[in-house]
Amino acid sequence: MQTPSNEELMLSVRDGDLDAFEQIVLRHQAEAWRVAYRFTGDAAEAEDLAQETFLRILHAAPRYKPTATFRTYLFRILNRLCIDHVRRKRPTVADSLPQPADDAPSAIQRVSDRERDAAIQAALDLLPPGQRMAMVLRYFEGLSGAEIAKAMDTSAKAVEGLLARARERLESLLAWLIEDS
Repeated sequence: MQTPSNEELMLSVRDGDLDAFEQIVLRHQAEAWRVAYRFTGDAAEAEDLAQETFLRILHAAPRYKPTATFRTYLFRILNRLCIDHVRRKRPTVADSLPQPADDAPSAIQRVSDRERDAAIQAALDLLPPGQRMAMVLRYFEGLSGAEIAKAMDTSAKAVEGLLARARERLESLLAWLIEDS
């Protein structure tokens, strides 16, 4: 039996199938949390934003029409919630994303990695919300310019501009980090 697509699952959710909604949540909760975490820098706030995103998806399910990929739909809702969140509260600088255990890098390497990640997060936090979201979706989630444009409800040209300005600003903020490598 073939696994249903996200869009097929959402059509089932639209028809009242909560098991289909559970599958959607299980498929996408980690990436929704990652985007929110990269945007806010706070694990608890990221959890709240991810949960609110799925609640809004469930609430809007009766009106769902698969005009874009589900991921684009998900990121559009998450984008709006993140932008609203930052308007209400100034984000805080976060440590790095929790990393799974690996071949145990040295203590010096772990400290260096945490400092680098904190510097990157601090620099991201200084970007305007639109630039920050474009950077998170592009470089942390791997979305294309067209997907970002749909998620942010803007044009591909506007996304190019957001990314260019964000890269320029990050380059100036993180010049010391680039020179040290």
